[in-house]
Amino acid sequence: MTYRQRLSLFILVDSLIVLTAVFVSKMLTGSTIQVITLPVVISSITMLISHQIFSMKHKLYKKAWEYASIGELLIIFKVVSYSVLSGAMVQQVALQEIQFRLLAVTWMLHLMLIGGSRFVWRVYRDTFISMVDNRKRTLVVGAGAAGTMVARQLLKNEGDLVPVAFIDDNIRKQKLDILGIPVVGGVDRIEKAVAQYDIEHIIIAIPSLSKQELNTIFQECLKTKAKTQTLPMLEDLITGKISVNQFRDVQVEDLLGRDTVEIDMSSISEYVTNKVVLVSGAGGSIGSEISRQISQFNPKQLILLGHGENSIYSIEMELKESFAGKRIEFIPVIADLQDEKKMIQVMNEYTPDVVYHAAAHKHVPLMERNPEEAVKNNLIGTTNIAKAASWSGVKTFVMISSDKAVNPTSVMGATKRLSEMVIQSMDQTSSTRFVAVRFGNVLGSRGSVIPLFKKQIEKGGPVTVTHPDMVRYFMTIPEASRLVIQAGALAQGGEIFVLDMGEPVKIVDLAKNLIKLSGHSIEEVGLKFTGMRPGEKLYEELLKDEEIHEQQIYPNIYIGKTAHLYLEEIDEIIETFNDMDRVALREKLVSLANTKEIIEPKPVMSISS
Repeated sequence: MTYRQRLSLFILVDSLIVLTAVFVSKMLTGSTIQVITLPVVISSITMLISHQIFSMKHKLYKKAWEYASIGELLIIFKVVSYSVLSGAMVQQVALQEIQFRLLAVTWMLHLMLIGGSRFVWRVYRDTFISMVDNRKRTLVVGAGAAGTMVARQLLKNEGDLVPVAFIDDNIRKQKLDILGIPVVGGVDRIEKAVAQYDIEHIIIAIPSLSKQELNTIFQECLKTKAKTQTLPMLEDLITGKISVNQFRDVQVEDLLGRDTVEIDMSSISEYVTNKVVLVSGAGGSIGSEISRQISQFNPKQLILLGHGENSIYSIEMELKESFAGKRIEFIPVIADLQDEKKMIQVMNEYTPDVVYHAAAHKHVPLMERNPEEAVKNNLIGTTNIAKAASWSGVKTFVMISSDKAVNPTSVMGATKRLSEMVIQSMDQTSSTRFVAVRFGNVLGSRGSVIPLFKKQIEKGGPVTVTHPDMVRYFMTIPEASRLVIQAGALAQGGEIFVLDMGEPVKIVDLAKNLIKLSGHSIEEVGLKFTGMRPGEKLYEELLKDEEIHEQQIYPNIYIGKTAHLYLEEIDEIIETFNDMDRVALREKLVSLANTKEIIEPKPVMSISS
């Protein structure tokens, strides 16, 4: 219906209501059916015209009555009252008297019929149309401000969901009705509520939840077959940035059971703002995110160093677009870490203040098959860029390491551990502060299991897991990058910073959650155990026993003690690895990385008789 058609309809209906109210009032007050008299005709014409004038003035005909509330009721009250007052004034002028009984009854009938005509559609729509529509029956978890806002929007028929029940742990709200929707119990009743109310959809409407609390609720939702979604930030809902059709699916990142890490903005600004920063491996998952977050602190120049031209070009274009309003010079550099001369040239040309060394080969099975490449890229490459940084006077050098460097069983982990030793040794002889930052698996990175699991689910399964007892530490890319940057600000030199990765996660549980998040059951997709791959461990560690230091220098950041450094043995590997076969090279790398310093016992003096 167009606005003109709608306006014509309302004017016609309201005109009939005004005339009906006046004539019925005369019938009730005069106890007669002879209602067409001069006072009644004058009053009806006056109130009819007045009603149309005041309706236009107060925009009564422009209201969307399916969303009517107290505000609209007040407007109706004003229009009706002003119309009756106009009728009273005309009676006084034309008839020299005011028929108070007639006007009082007319006012009540007029108000009731006009208000009723407006709200009857909303009642019909909410009561009958909602009962016969095809919207999905929805359970709203959280009966607070956000949950109530969500339910109100859904009741207005925005989207294809209709709320039928609330879940809330607040005992004072349980067994009450909010917006006509019952609060049926706490989180522990989600499974029963889904069965009782034939729920097809669950919305977690508590934006202030910690990740651990969200995980607890989600695990209850997983016991059902209902699709589960959650809300963005509450302020986005309040300001209107987010509407009901912008619920987002629960992501794996939401289920890590850890809260967002806050960083010390001032300490980072001191050593990044207006400085020259170089990021190696800037086209990779971690390197690109470090580049994004560093850019927020307005460095003078950001050197994007990488071996792959496409990835470096992509991050350069992204940063130039995202930070177009800032005076940051983004400089892409294509270079190979194994090219010592190129590293020296780059460092001398740009003289960076801070270097984040994120470039590395990280794929465990591939490095098992190609150990010489791990030596070239991870060990020799790190040595080259670290020496170049030292010679050019870089103030802080931060190497990205891995939890696989602890008691390594893989070539990748072994080369990372030996690279840490190189970094720590250089700190002892250089004016540059050399540190390493060690953390576990990163969700969403190129080598993460998450993309693999998602592809397997899209293809219908099965999802392959190496071992049912395998556990790993996980962290999101932004969180890992923030802590790496923070560790750089804390660097004194020679430390191995260890990021608090939270609780380790069983890979099989991660796979099950991903399957359920995708809307499938485990039986539909299937799980298959393939056996551990070469170089893998059932669990990872973040510190060796001899490195453990109980001091936490910053929330979520620990510092490890310096262990013994085997520099001569590392130099020997670098000189001879090309002449060794892969099996021998792998054994030598892993053996050296796991060697512990042997303390010779002091000789005991014997006393002869």
